[in-house]
Amino acid sequence: RRSSGRRRRRGPAVEGSLPRDGGSMRCQQVSVLYFARSAELAGLRCETLSVPREITSLQLWEEIVKAHPRLAVIRDQVVFAVRQEYVLLGDQLLVLQPGDEVAIIPPISGG
Repeated sequence: RRSSGRRRRRGPAVEGSLPRDGGSMRCQQVSVLYFARSAELAGLRCETLSVPREITSLQLWEEIVKAHPRLAVIRDQVVFAVRQEYVLLGDQLLVLQPGDEVAIIPPISGG
């Protein structure tokens, strides 16, 4: 059923930040792995999330925090990895493939 001409949004979008070609907005299923404090805050160790194929690293983090708001407290300390490569949170564009792994690794303390 369609409502008064409004379009439904599919996934996150930040105006002007994502390419507008046909394939960029398709969603991909990615595996998100939570370690240490991030696992405690999220309440789980892994899950599958559906996110746009092309997304900035910051937008990806925001999607994860949307699913688990308690993770917001570690934003400035977290190490973020996509396909086992460290990624800075920012405007770096990621092109995700189905099944890609995203790891959320908070700082490890010890001595």
